[in-house]
Amino acid sequence: MVFNTGSALLDAIVLAVVSKEPEGTYGYKITQEVRMILDMSESTLYPVLRRLMKDGKLEVYDMEYAGRNRRYYKITPAGWVLLEMCREEWKRYSNNITSILEPQDTA
Repeated sequence: MVFNTGSALLDAIVLAVVSKEPEGTYGYKITQEVRMILDMSESTLYPVLRRLMKDGKLEVYDMEYAGRNRRYYKITPAGWVLLEMCREEWKRYSNNITSILEPQDTA
């Protein structure tokens, strides 16, 4: 069974992945880390990155790598605030879902 992943959850996952690297990380690496937990294509990731940039949650800069420019994404202070809010909400949400899905002791 596959659960639908909404945009708020995608935003939270991308912010969490980017937050792991203090100096930021690049799109391909973000895609690979997200793919370890979700079936997600690059064509899905880049609109998420653009939306987070537009909303001021991520900043972008270019750095040379192997003779080419590589675009890096870094979480902003506003992104940290959103990520912490998402983490708290996820704890509540997942606890509620777990309490419904797990078998109840009827003894």
